[in-house]
Amino acid sequence: MLEQGYAEKVPTNEPTLEQGKVWYIPHHGVRHPTKGKLRVVFDCGCTYKGISLNSQLLQGPDFTNTLIGVLLRFREEPIAVMADINAMFHQVRVPYKHVNFLCFLWWPNGDATVEPEEYRMCVHLFGAVSSPSCSNYALRRTAEDNALQYSPDVLRTVKTNFYVDDCLKSTVTEEDAVKLIHGLTSLKRHLSKGSFHLQKWVTNNSNVFALIPSKIRAVGLENMDLDRDQLPVERALGMQWCVQGDTFSFRTAVQERPHTRRGILSVVSSLYDPLGFLSPFIIPAKLLLQELCRMNFKWDEPVRHDVSEHWSEWLSELQHMSGFKVERCIKPKNFGTQVKAELHHFSDASQTGYGTVSYLRLESTDNVHVSFITGKARVAPLKQLTIPRLELAAAVLAVRVNTMLLKELQLPLQRSFFWTDSTTVLKYIFNETKRFHTYVANRVSTIRESTDKDQWRYVNTKDNPADEASRGLRAQEFGKGKWLKGPDFLHLPPPGGRNSTWTPLPFHLMMQR
Repeated sequence: MLEQGYAEKVPTNEPTLEQGKVWYIPHHGVRHPTKGKLRVVFDCGCTYKGISLNSQLLQGPDFTNTLIGVLLRFREEPIAVMADINAMFHQVRVPYKHVNFLCFLWWPNGDATVEPEEYRMCVHLFGAVSSPSCSNYALRRTAEDNALQYSPDVLRTVKTNFYVDDCLKSTVTEEDAVKLIHGLTSLKRHLSKGSFHLQKWVTNNSNVFALIPSKIRAVGLENMDLDRDQLPVERALGMQWCVQGDTFSFRTAVQERPHTRRGILSVVSSLYDPLGFLSPFIIPAKLLLQELCRMNFKWDEPVRHDVSEHWSEWLSELQHMSGFKVERCIKPKNFGTQVKAELHHFSDASQTGYGTVSYLRLESTDNVHVSFITGKARVAPLKQLTIPRLELAAAVLAVRVNTMLLKELQLPLQRSFFWTDSTTVLKYIFNETKRFHTYVANRVSTIRESTDKDQWRYVNTKDNPADEASRGLRAQEFGKGKWLKGPDFLHLPPPGGRNSTWTPLPFHLMMQR
């Protein structure tokens, strides 16, 4: 850090520091278990006389894109590229008048046998609450100040395809990918001091990969022979991305934990699935945790034998999920010219849980393709609710997911459709004369504010994929049902033909049901 100019020794000829204008920060090293790198972390939350540096800093506006949004956009096109910024926080300098708030002690030349000396950081550091906002602003401002020198795609990528220092982008053609890489790597030329240097580039396309300079390729791929070697599995915002097959897989190796409420929660929480691919499989484990809570088990109290057996069975099934893979790209190869894109949301509830699942339905001139977008499964509240009310809660969840997807996806989407097998929910939505109880009225109001009545459709329970989210799935059943591929009727043109839309169930039939 000293050699790279991120920190400096406090000059001995500097005037005496003004009282109250200096702060010393404790620090420690954190070694990444897989990367083997040591990162210096400053404890900006450490207090002295009830005050910490973070308590005096303003967090600033949140310029960080949502993780789910970046992953969704990463799935949109066939050519995928990924990189990250080298030491992003350290590329943004702190104003000189503020550097004395970032003082720390260190031994000269790392010699712990002598007295430590005073140093200070000159850049934003890991651990400060303001660092993400300042660094993201500086990155965006760099692109905006030099907008005339970049293509609109480069500027859009900086604004929408970065999650802090990680860049995940998908493009339609190889030429677009190459132009994007050249544009992003040239950002560093427009900073007077320091640089946003993108490194560790990797892509699923061999032609694009061959054009990436070896010195900025991902670690271990610098001298890769594309004719003989296979591209590895990379981490894409925590997801396991098999670059060679262009699929997402899941890490199912978990640490052995005691069969207690705390141990079970630790294992369930360690399963990383931000897009909800595994939601029907994980929901039984969450229901087990809820049952332990209902039985008032202490955090470190061993569970009963029957519960322990149930948990061990679920853990054994978890190992079977290691071979589960999902296509990264939501568009198939040679799909043709896209003429229509629709979102279809399905919701369902049972006594134990409720959930929703969303699909993107693409139509070309002669093909239909349905892709899983996101899914959510939630346990029912401990306070028992009726099935119709849980169905209504699932419908509200579907509406909120739709709002999020419309904001995050960069696709020309047509109308969204909402499917439920609860005629009670449909009656709630279509009824404009009856006054409902507060619980129902609030949720119906949320639905009506964000959707139109004619966007809602009835689906038979046996065709509703969200049924698997509300009831759960075992590992042997996973992948065989409707959860990932959607109901069969979505893969066909609407009943009225390719140019028609999905016909709602007539209201008088809802009333009869």
